[in-house]
Amino acid sequence: ANAAKKHGATILAHGCTGKGNDQVRFEVGIANLIPDMTCIAPVRDYAMTRDKAIEFAELNNLPIDQNKKNPYSIDANVWGRAIETGFLEDIWNAPIEDIYAYTSDPTIAREPDEVLITFKNGGPVAIDGRPVSMLQAIQELNKRAGAQGVGRIDMVEDRLVGIKSREVYEAPGAMALIAAHEELANVTVERELARFGRGVSQRWTELVYDGMWFSPLKRALDVFLDDLNSTISGEVRMILHAGRAVVTGRRSDQSLYDFDLATYDTGDTYDQTKAKGFIDIYGMSSSIAARRDLQGK
Repeated sequence: ANAAKKHGATILAHGCTGKGNDQVRFEVGIANLIPDMTCIAPVRDYAMTRDKAIEFAELNNLPIDQNKKNPYSIDANVWGRAIETGFLEDIWNAPIEDIYAYTSDPTIAREPDEVLITFKNGGPVAIDGRPVSMLQAIQELNKRAGAQGVGRIDMVEDRLVGIKSREVYEAPGAMALIAAHEELANVTVERELARFGRGVSQRWTELVYDGMWFSPLKRALDVFLDDLNSTISGEVRMILHAGRAVVTGRRSDQSLYDFDLATYDTGDTYDQTKAKGFIDIYGMSSSIAARRDLQGK
């Protein structure tokens, strides 16, 4: 949008098909940023199938990676890589190793990789004690988690346009960071906030997936999630191995985990005598309803 304004463009073109979500993301986003901009989508508007698009590119010497023997549609950036179409459209066909680029085969044995990730306000700020930016954290974990086969996803998803689509994803750095962030949140975020936050996170994800990045609701949820992340600071230790990113330790100055309350050993500070009264009060409404229902039988 900024480039279009800078160069005085009056028409914006993209290469999306009429079946994907990206067309919606591009055009809704542009409509929010430059309301008067005209968008055109030749592949969609001329109803070009994958094979026809490849044929057109070959006839006009357009440099594309796809060909009739390699017809996959691939989208990639630092956060992940998506592969679709070709033989993957038959949802019974298993992915072949050749389609992957960010991840190694997780079934091939390698030495486990232990990594220590430091978070501040929900974002990674150091790896193994070395300060990193968010971008550097993702790049390094893409390499390290990817080498262990972490982050492969094969799924059928519901597209915004109403069809189901088979997608294969690679997101090694993202999946490792998400797992680490979730475990740190488990010890630093209060229970009710955490429960509500999971619903907010799901709704935020749906908005982004559906092209509503610039919507008022998404902006409002950003504020909530920033506040939720304000206590997610500390360190997470992970083992990357055989396609898995497994958290083996977590610590934080913001931790709500109280060892003296949680321990089952002698000397714990938890007053178990209060549990009976809590259970009676907590279950009272359910118990009253149960007695009524039993009397009616």
